[in-house]
Amino acid sequence: MAPKKPASEKLWLSGNEALALGAHEASVKVASGYPGTPSTEILENLSTYSNVYTEWAPNEKVGLEVAIGASFAGVRALATMKHVGLNVAADPLFTASYTGVRGGLVIVVADDPTMHSSQNEQDSRNYALAAKLPMLEPSDPAEAKEYLKLAYRLSEQFDTPVLLKSCTRVAHVKGVVSAGKIEKSKVKPGIERMPAKLVMLPANARARRLAVAERQGKLSTFAETFAENQLEWGDKKIGFVTAGTSYLYVKEAFPKATVLKLGMVYPLPVNLIRELAAGVDEVVVVEELDPFLETQIKAMGIPCRGKELIPAIGELNSAIVRRSVTGNAGPSGFEPVVVVPRPPNMCAGCPHRGLFYNLNRLKVFVSGDIGCYTLGFLPPLSAMDACVCMGASIGMAHGMAKALGDEGKGKIVAVLGDSTFIHSGITGLINTVYNKDYSTVIILDNRITAMTGHQPNPASGSTLMGEPANSINFEELCRAIGVKHVRTVNPQDLKETYDALKEEIERDEPSVVITRYPCVLIPSEKKRVKYPLHTVIENCTGCQSCLRIGCPAIHWHPLTPAEAQKRGYKDKQKGYAQIDEITCVGCGLCLPLCKFKAISKGDK
Repeated sequence: MAPKKPASEKLWLSGNEALALGAHEASVKVASGYPGTPSTEILENLSTYSNVYTEWAPNEKVGLEVAIGASFAGVRALATMKHVGLNVAADPLFTASYTGVRGGLVIVVADDPTMHSSQNEQDSRNYALAAKLPMLEPSDPAEAKEYLKLAYRLSEQFDTPVLLKSCTRVAHVKGVVSAGKIEKSKVKPGIERMPAKLVMLPANARARRLAVAERQGKLSTFAETFAENQLEWGDKKIGFVTAGTSYLYVKEAFPKATVLKLGMVYPLPVNLIRELAAGVDEVVVVEELDPFLETQIKAMGIPCRGKELIPAIGELNSAIVRRSVTGNAGPSGFEPVVVVPRPPNMCAGCPHRGLFYNLNRLKVFVSGDIGCYTLGFLPPLSAMDACVCMGASIGMAHGMAKALGDEGKGKIVAVLGDSTFIHSGITGLINTVYNKDYSTVIILDNRITAMTGHQPNPASGSTLMGEPANSINFEELCRAIGVKHVRTVNPQDLKETYDALKEEIERDEPSVVITRYPCVLIPSEKKRVKYPLHTVIENCTGCQSCLRIGCPAIHWHPLTPAEAQKRGYKDKQKGYAQIDEITCVGCGLCLPLCKFKAISKGDK
């Protein structure tokens, strides 16, 4: 168990660490979710508290269903996910709004404005409105911890799941957080049969729909006196309405302004907003992404300005807010420092590189998916042609095959990782077999959920809590689904992989190729002794064949014609390639690409 913290102790925590501490202090007993930046570290940190059961679920829908079940058993439960994960969990979310809870149930959803690590921007506040659920939105780690504890009190007080919206900045920023006291739920754990409340067949659901409407009225009244909705009077020329990190941007840009800081972003305190509007010359709504608050405030008949000033795309910051309202960014130094971007790339030794190198050679349409391997899109591999959402690759390939008929044979493959296949790819493969097409599905099995930081999954052989677990046998699973042609290859062997892909892609029926090789960053792999390759510079002809795999350990050194002539290179060689032996892990993928013995292993 994580060490106990004195109630007065000040801690330096990220927002995700603070949320984990908040769950511990709220006496959460069951927590489930699916890893996804920026939410991943919540459960990773919560797993260090031995009084909380934590698990990685196969996907967010299952994770929320686990939490709902724990709540029905009378304990406090937590589900965590990123914004796109809430789409996956939407089915149980909307119905859980009808059933309500027994033990407190909180869903933490982390948005990602500017898409630092996501395939879309999405404003999760819209789910609160659509599902008729209260939502809290903290602005920093200290509030994140306290709001989570508060969310459990509200959940049990109003018989409702509660959404808590985080975002990339709150999740990953560090702040001072005070350790607090452990709070106990007043709900007694155990099985309590209440089918009228928990069985959502139509007759019961109609009655529960009325209960939701009644709850909405109570929550709207409660919002007026909710202590975290704070009206801070100042200069009355502009009154800002804001929440979350946007509040901090407003306070930094306009420290003397009047600000209504909303801790609960749904439902809204109508009377408090009217009080603000009556006391200022103009109301300006500052919020990231959608005009969620603005639309509701205008629907109240309160004049305000929002997205006509504030950008609706990307993250905000203090300079953007000030410039949007006043036309200038403020004093010198107020603008954020521009950091030189570092292009993403697969790691040196990544087992996916050999696969995408071969897919590029085969000139097939690659229906891609969400994971480290999405980087196969980038040059020089340039071997991904579509990517929509988790698990969609197989269904998209099937749809293309049905659309193209015989013209598409030998031209379409789907690629997805082991965790993604478990998340939502299995049903796609079932559909492919059931409805009969010829696409080849490639499962990139690197034994871990690498993209989000190397979390275990049902194929990894261990749980989030470090316990040994059953490891799914993909070969047997695919055959049980009905795939007749299943083969496993080592993607670091370029020839074996190429031959296997070429044969399977030409089939007239579904096939599966499993590329199995562990991620080089798995802790056990990192401990393995690596034997880096090195470059025999005098043998390099500058042909650049080794650069075609895009390995970050291989660097190109361009030369002017004069430098090339001075070095004695033939045909005015434009440069030479060299392996960085510190970065190289010795995977050997580049060895067969060099025909001039300029790459060597063993002693120099």
